[in-house]
Amino acid sequence: MTTVDEAAAPSRFEVPTGPGWLVRDSWTEATRHLRIIPRNSELLIFSAIQPIMFVLLFVYVFGGSIQVPGYASYKQYLMPGIFAQTVLFGSAFTGVGLAEDLSKGLIDRLRSLPMAHAAVLVGRTVSDLFRNVLTFVVMLVVAFAVGFRFEGGLLDATAATLLLLFFAYAFSWIQALVGLSVGSVEAANSAGFIWMFPLTFVSSAFVSTDSMPSWLATIADANPFTKVTDATRALYNGYDPGADLWWALAWATGITVVFAALAVRKFESTSG
Repeated sequence: MTTVDEAAAPSRFEVPTGPGWLVRDSWTEATRHLRIIPRNSELLIFSAIQPIMFVLLFVYVFGGSIQVPGYASYKQYLMPGIFAQTVLFGSAFTGVGLAEDLSKGLIDRLRSLPMAHAAVLVGRTVSDLFRNVLTFVVMLVVAFAVGFRFEGGLLDATAATLLLLFFAYAFSWIQALVGLSVGSVEAANSAGFIWMFPLTFVSSAFVSTDSMPSWLATIADANPFTKVTDATRALYNGYDPGADLWWALAWATGITVVFAALAVRKFESTSG
């Protein structure tokens, strides 16, 4: 009986396979990161300060001189863009966290355990998604304080929020690849953020693309960040998102599939 049980059990050195193992190991890895959040609340606080500053700057400094056709208040136009920028910037913690684990040798220790290797990345991205949810809640409180409202109703607002979080989760996989590819935490921090600034500002997040030069408007209209911002803005304000919703979903799905595969492949080849 003992011989049969030992034969049926996975070897200490065998990497488990199958969706059940992946889900279990991913959740174990995610909870490991989530337990750190209460002990490092400063990180959550500082991650919310920047978007709050953007809200105050655009609403109270620039808001009086910006008019957007179709919107009674600039706040209704602006806040979905701020939401999208906030969760997108929040995805950068994935790359920084993985680079830190690599520098401390933790990745090599996890690799030596009988666990699904992809679970290390899935757990990290899922835990960072939870962190993004907490930051989004803070931003939502700030948005309501400055006068933003769910003009499209609670159901459409929920759909818009889920779309934003899905998009942020997709970009976490880009950041995972960045974190596994650079040589240090500092490099991951720089490489993870620098490309997101043109991505978010050359878009419809803060002003209509109609106000841009034609060549720049063409780039901004094709920007996936514009698609998700326009789709969620329409849902929050009670408008039909049209094709923007499907474009945003297609972008998020495609980015997740492609960069998850690349990140897992990079993980398998990184270090010993």
